[in-house]
Amino acid sequence: QVELVESGGGLVQPGGSLRLSCVAYGSGFSVATLAWYRQAPGKQRELAAIISAGSSTNYDDSVRGRFTISRDNAKNVLYLQMDSLKPEDTAVYYCNLRTWATNRDYWGQGTQVTVSS
Repeated sequence: QVELVESGGGLVQPGGSLRLSCVAYGSGFSVATLAWYRQAPGKQRELAAIISAGSSTNYDDSVRGRFTISRDNAKNVLYLQMDSLKPEDTAVYYCNLRTWATNRDYWGQGTQVTVSS
C-alpha cells in the first residue's frame, strides 16, 4: 500500500514559478514510474510529465521547456518545478505512482494551482 501527499500549490501570477512536491509513504518508490497529471475545470485529467525508475523524463508538449519533473529516491519525494506559468496551467495537479511489479496506480489527493493576475 502507498499513500501520496502533495503540497506546493497556490496562486501565482503569469510568468511566475511554483514547485510541487509529492511525498510517498510505503515501499517501492525507487522502482516505480512516477508522474504528474493535471485536471482543469470541465476537462479530463491529462498527463503533464512522467519520470521512469531510471529517471528518463517526458513531457506533454504544452509544458515542455517550462516544467521539470524530478525525483529523490532517498527521501521518497517527487517534484514538479513549474516556470513561466500561464493562465492555462490552472488546474488541480495530481501525483501518480505506478508500481513496478503489478502496474497498480496510486494517486494523491491533488493540489490546486491557479495562475492569474
